Amino acid sequence: MPARSTKTPERFGLDRLATPIGIALLVTDAEGVLRALDWEDYEHRMRELLRLHYGAVDLRDQPAPTEMRTALSGYFEGDLGRLSAIAWRIAGTSFQQKVWTALAQIPTGTTMSYGALAARIDMPKAIRAVGHANGSNPISVVLPCHRLIGADGSLVKYGGGLERKRWLLRHEGVEV
Repeated sequence: MPARSTKTPERFGLDRLATPIGIALLVTDAEGVLRALDWEDYEHRMRELLRLHYGAVDLRDQPAPTEMRTALSGYFEGDLGRLSAIAWRIAGTSFQQKVWTALAQIPTGTTMSYGALAARIDMPKAIRAVGHANGSNPISVVLPCHRLIGADGSLVKYGGGLERKRWLLRHEGVEV
């Protein structure tokens, strides 16, 4: 029988926020820093990503900081710059961190292909790996994985569903 881990589970708070595209799940740490943002209908995937990044996780109902809720609500109401006010911290490999940092630098209202992002991080042949790291992004919307599109301009893959991706891009002024 394998040995059980004696590591104490990471304890995070879980809150829900109504948005025009569904109920957002907000996972925060003891300092009120965002650790995950996903959609209620994809809660199982979010929990799996948390497990992969942190090991055992204990999620408890707990309100997210008012400032975070206000910033997210502001974004969904049209104040697109509000996302930059949200403090976040996520675990991942050094490659994932590199991709996620680059995602955060894609300006609101613009899109980029997976290949262009791979080139931006000086790994032009790592297009598929960039796609995989993008799909493992635990903080959708705040780390704008929805701004990545196919090389031909098509909407491809979004963990929250293509309709949400389409809505987010239109909300940011991108014609899709």
